[in-house]
Amino acid sequence: MTKTMKTGAKPKFATYQKTLERKAEEVRNSMSAQKAAQVVARLDIPSDEGDLSQQSHEEWIFLNRNTIDMKLLREISGALHRIETGQYGTCMQCEEPISAKRLDALPWARYCVPCQERIAARIAQGEREEEFEEAGR
Repeated sequence: MTKTMKTGAKPKFATYQKTLERKAEEVRNSMSAQKAAQVVARLDIPSDEGDLSQQSHEEWIFLNRNTIDMKLLREISGALHRIETGQYGTCMQCEEPISAKRLDALPWARYCVPCQERIAARIAQGEREEEFEEAGR
């Protein structure tokens, strides 16, 4: 990223930073509220198979939601780190600027739209997302 881009974009990145911090707090609060609701709603001893089934289903939903929330928190944390290191707003694949429109919609975006579409296509063809990220491709 050029020096002029960093300097000229700092106020805008400050806005993104505040947005990311608010979103992280919102997700953390949501996760705490979900956990509390699960504990309150949990039956100590299910009285029949229907109750046990319902309890298992609620636990499954909670775990899936928690997994999604944790992934989002990692993405937000990564974006905040990129702001600190001056790499924010640059596609991690092609190193071109990510459009402001995309960052406005998805402030934790790591890739520009064309690169994200290519990555999604590769994942749809069976390449695991974790392998893609680890390889730094």
